[in-house]
Amino acid sequence: RILPAARRQRTKNDGLAEMIRQILVAATASAAIFTSPACEAFVSPWRASAIHNANDPSSSSLNAEQVGIFFGTSTGSTEEAAQLLSEAFGSGVASEPIDIDGVDDVAAELGKYPALVCGTPTWNTGADTERSGTGWDEIYYTSMQDLDIAGKKVAVFGLGDSVSYSENYADGCGELHDVFSDLGCVMLGYTSQEGYQHDSSKAIRGDKFCGLLLDAVNEEDLTDERVSNWVSQLMQEGILDTNGGAVASAPPAEVAPAVVEDEAPVFVDPVLAQEIMNEVKPEGYRSHYNPRTDKTMWISADGRSSYVTEGGPGHE
Repeated sequence: RILPAARRQRTKNDGLAEMIRQILVAATASAAIFTSPACEAFVSPWRASAIHNANDPSSSSLNAEQVGIFFGTSTGSTEEAAQLLSEAFGSGVASEPIDIDGVDDVAAELGKYPALVCGTPTWNTGADTERSGTGWDEIYYTSMQDLDIAGKKVAVFGLGDSVSYSENYADGCGELHDVFSDLGCVMLGYTSQEGYQHDSSKAIRGDKFCGLLLDAVNEEDLTDERVSNWVSQLMQEGILDTNGGAVASAPPAEVAPAVVEDEAPVFVDPVLAQEIMNEVKPEGYRSHYNPRTDKTMWISADGRSSYVTEGGPGHE
């Protein structure tokens, strides 16, 4: 690329122009990539790594996206987080977010990318399996069990409410992690529990979360920083390194005590539910219906409180 300053100089110095032309011809012939030091100063560490890997003869495609971003969602919050992650990696490094609900051939779609970053919410709080309430639940123990992806680098992220559901914070992320781990994937991106308000979670492995956990209800102001720090961590752990690299070992799975957990409250009493709706609807609560679980989540305008009722809106 000829910078504007170089163009101006070309009109004044034909000798320099010819030298630049020769450099460009040589670069085209060898399929090399040239960037000026000034430009490199504005290239993110993960973007720079991707450029390096693209020039590696072992890379399968010069411009191939290396990280596939997949998500399941009901209210849209997990999709928003997936978009932030895609942007943090940078164009050409990670794919645009892909809704797992729209994937017909799971093996083909997941197989397009050397590494995966996958996210889920939690709807079926306290459940042993199929906790997400999204398309992930439909493929965990069916088509995903036939995947041949052992050795693929995978990191997971999850969304949850660490205050209203503090005993089951982002439980769904733990199941997403375990399905990939059981398939032999190399799991990356374990994070500290420090700074969160939860009491317990099925997404804890050892003393860490099994991935990036976000709380768009109570801690939305921390989301951008958490996303940025996590992407930097994944880069350091070698998510773009096709030849191996420094990978953090997974913490041992937490052994949960043999107790019966109470599921998060869902208002099934029609009278009680109607009383709640009469109170919250005038305050601008938005409804998000999940047809898979046949439950509706009502979220306040400021996003700081929520209720769940059986059935769709209008059937409280």
